[in-house]
Amino acid sequence: MTKKCPLLKKACIESDCAFWTHMLGMHPQTGAPVDQWGCAVTWLPLLLVENSRHARGVQAAVESARNEITARQDVLNCAVRVARQSANQVEGGQHEQLRDR
Repeated sequence: MTKKCPLLKKACIESDCAFWTHMLGMHPQTGAPVDQWGCAVTWLPLLLVENSRHARGVQAAVESARNEITARQDVLNCAVRVARQSANQVEGGQHEQLRDR
């Protein structure tokens, strides 16, 4: 049985076609290794599934980093607030000492 080109609707010309591509990797749904030649147009659904899986992984990593940065920023803001209060108390005490002289 000959493969039919999804674009030309004729028999696939395989290696003479610009879309003939070597696919090497893992199947995103089965996890089975993939090492075969095929039409890039027919690979699109498989590649879209794989791309979506990686995008979800990146989204989770970005959210985790955001949460960590937010937590550290809260700690820094608290430390700055305490330092500012301490500086204001020291400054206020120095003004009182100068006034008492």
